[in-house]
Amino acid sequence: METDVDGDPSEPESVERRLERVYREQGDRIWRAVFLSSGSREVADDAVAEAFAQALRRGRALRDPAAWVWRVAFRLAAGELKERGRVDTFTDEAPVGLPDPILDLWRAIALLPPKQRASVVLADYAGWSHREIAKALGSSISAVGVHVHRARKRLRDLLEDGDD
Repeated sequence: METDVDGDPSEPESVERRLERVYREQGDRIWRAVFLSSGSREVADDAVAEAFAQALRRGRALRDPAAWVWRVAFRLAAGELKERGRVDTFTDEAPVGLPDPILDLWRAIALLPPKQRASVVLADYAGWSHREIAKALGSSISAVGVHVHRARKRLRDLLEDGDD
């Protein structure tokens, strides 16, 4: 049962508290997923912040704030990259201090086309179904399945070549 700010179980949890909980529990994960998909810290910062701001403005109209924020953050990031014409954003923003296997994965993800990158990040990092990914990316379920399959195959090939 939802509780209000004071913990009274008879009152529904406030919109601000629901979003604060989503931010605490999933904010970092959402940001990392958008960052992996976009390759840009700036795009991830802006998209996630704007998604939470829009969620706050929508208030109680959101039945599932977490799913809504995930979906909107990815759509905002994709729109921003398209508007900027920036597809290859990974080259100058590689994360510092990552272990070699993670850095290898980062570099491999950077080589994927944007739709494959977003699809595989949402499927394998966020654990989303193809249906959820299709809804978030404005795509069809079958297209997402193809993107995920091709991305996984390409990542396997890239990472296995790096092991030689």
